[in-house]
Amino acid sequence: MQFRDLKQQYHALKNEIDRAMIDVAESGNFIHGQPVRDLETALADYTGVKHCVACANGTDALTMAMMTWGIGPGDAVFVPDFTFFSSGEIVAHAGATPVFVDVHEDTFNIDANELDRMIQKVKREGVLRPKAILAVDLFGLPADYVALNGIAEKHGLLILEDGAQGFGGNIKGKMACSFGDIATTSFFPAKPLGCYGDGGAVFTDDDETAELLRSIRVHGKGAMKYDNVRIGLNSRLDTLQAAILSVKFKAFRDYEIGAVNAVAERYTHELESVVKTPAVPPGYYSSWAQYTIKLDDRKQRDALQARLKENGIPSMVYYPKPMHRQAAFAGQNFDENDYRVTTKLADTVLSLPMHPYMKDEDIALVVKAIKQ
Repeated sequence: MQFRDLKQQYHALKNEIDRAMIDVAESGNFIHGQPVRDLETALADYTGVKHCVACANGTDALTMAMMTWGIGPGDAVFVPDFTFFSSGEIVAHAGATPVFVDVHEDTFNIDANELDRMIQKVKREGVLRPKAILAVDLFGLPADYVALNGIAEKHGLLILEDGAQGFGGNIKGKMACSFGDIATTSFFPAKPLGCYGDGGAVFTDDDETAELLRSIRVHGKGAMKYDNVRIGLNSRLDTLQAAILSVKFKAFRDYEIGAVNAVAERYTHELESVVKTPAVPPGYYSSWAQYTIKLDDRKQRDALQARLKENGIPSMVYYPKPMHRQAAFAGQNFDENDYRVTTKLADTVLSLPMHPYMKDEDIALVVKAIKQ
């Protein structure tokens, strides 16, 4: 059994993917070929956003947003404490300070009440300028953007949606990667929509922002390749990955997103009386990047993970170390009382095998092992 079975997905789409790769090879146009532009158009239409700017990876997508907004030294960017390292890394890389915020125990996403409290705390201290909120759509579920937008308006902050895990999710029909002032996603192979290497994209409705992003991703170019009007990056999504993504996106849209929700429903039906299963609030739709249960404590979680492994069932712990405890941020002062939920989650969460090609017998095997 695979945690996320990319081989099975490839075999299901083999003919189309092979043809797409061969077409790129035969064209000889490996950088910014037509498949890149076609993919950008398709993704913008799907998310309901005016512009999609493809780039080399999800971390670069976040970095480009920081560069577009001119975020730098003295600025505070508010980041959930329970997330992957890049969400805070790109803030520090810009010279700004990530201020970590606790999350909801049920949804795993940033807690709006804790966010408001931390913003006010930073304002009282008077050392940093609150500039932006980086909201992560963790495990496939969009963050609470209704509450976040209210807080952003209250404090005059920008919102950056990190939709690396949330692509395909929605809130009452409004798609992930359409929330906030800028949104990003990642096409890392294990993401809801993944390529066969690294890739990412930035989404915005603002024309000027889109033009700036397109300049930044190619060395800050101006009117032509050798006209460089700003410091930028080398962050292009290559044509081969775009061609692969176009095939996989059609499958994702047509049936994969529905299939992972069916797997999640089966898991929840079978396990909700046994362990704490993921919560999906009314009106929300998850793309299920991960299906994450909660156990009582670290001892029980680790014992279950070991038992699953004995039965040939892979599982993962996302994330065993909170952001505020990462050695890279050791220079900042943190109050452990500010991160009680995240600290508890780090000890109790366990993600189960989840992908659109899971067979009924595999789901039954996972469920049986957990119940035992």
